[in-house]
Amino acid sequence: MSDVERIHSDHAVTRRLGNWTTASRFEVRTRYGQSTIDLRSPDLPDDLELRLDLDHGVVKLLVPDDATVDHWDLQWTGRGKVKDYEAPKESTGRRIRLIGTAVTSEVRVARRGVAIITAMMSREYFRDVRQAQKNGTHPTVDDPARKLEPAGCKTSRS
Repeated sequence: MSDVERIHSDHAVTRRLGNWTTASRFEVRTRYGQSTIDLRSPDLPDDLELRLDLDHGVVKLLVPDDATVDHWDLQWTGRGKVKDYEAPKESTGRRIRLIGTAVTSEVRVARRGVAIITAMMSREYFRDVRQAQKNGTHPTVDDPARKLEPAGCKTSRS
C-alpha cells in the first residue's frame, strides 16, 4: 500500500478495520459523518501521523492498550475534544500524533474490550467471520494482532 492513506466521509459512516494498511501517515476528512480507524495492527509502524480535517464529525480510533495519542497540534474551533479515558500513564508503545483542524467535532479513542466490541459490531466483522470459516482460519477484524493460522478443526454442516 501507499505511504499515505486517505479517508473521506461526507454525511456517511466510514470504517477501516483489521489489517487494512501498513501506512504511517493518514489524511482523514470527515464532514457531518463518522470515521472508524483501526490502528491496532502489528504491521503498522510505531510512529503514526493523522492529519485531520473535521467539520461536525466524529473520528473513532481503535488503538493498542499501550499507545499514546498526542493531540497537541490539533487546532479546535467550537466545541469538541479528544476522549481518551484509558490512556496509559507513560508512553511505552505506539505513538499516534493528531494534527490538523477540528470544527465542533470529537475524537474518541477506544482500547481493550471497547475496541474489540466496536470492531465486532460491524458488517466487516461478519464478512471476516464468514471468510475465515471458508478458509479454515480465525477472523482478524476483532483482533488484528491475531495471526492467520488454521482454526484446528473445521466443522461442516450436513
